[in-house]
Amino acid sequence: MGTDQRILHRITEMADEERRLRDALAAAGADRAVERDRLGALERELDQCWDLLRQRRARAEFGEDPDGAQVRPQSQVENYQS
Repeated sequence: MGTDQRILHRITEMADEERRLRDALAAAGADRAVERDRLGALERELDQCWDLLRQRRARAEFGEDPDGAQVRPQSQVENYQS
């Protein structure tokens, strides 16, 4: 499995976990701090993964080495729209 496929696989895993957490929070109808904290962490990590994948694809498109892409800080990629 190539690097891009591993990144996409990780994104899929995190998105599945995000959906489960959102469903659990909606069903609970109560303040569940642990789940909310994990959900926030997942959202930030997903932003980083999507950004890394976009960087890799852009580098490949323009003839650069995709492996030169680097994970950017959460503060830089936070709230990116996919």
